[in-house]
Amino acid sequence: MELWDYRPDVYDRGRSLDLVNYHVQATDGKIGTVDEATYEVGESYIIVDTGPWIFGKKVMLPAQVVTSIDPRRARPFASRT
Repeated sequence: MELWDYRPDVYDRGRSLDLVNYHVQATDGKIGTVDEATYEVGESYIIVDTGPWIFGKKVMLPAQVVTSIDPRRARPFASRT
């Protein structure tokens, strides 16, 4: 598995799914909202706007840390605290 690729069981490149504005759920709770997401092979990541939680910072998470996506609840889950 490549750090900058989505796990094959998490994101199917054949479907159209935009993660922007989804609420990212980490192992210990919500960490922010997806501000930007890329879907290029070997170059995929999400930019998470943490809001006031980390003083309004944005963080980049490689696609590999996304362990699942719940499109009904608009939530990607990340394997990070």
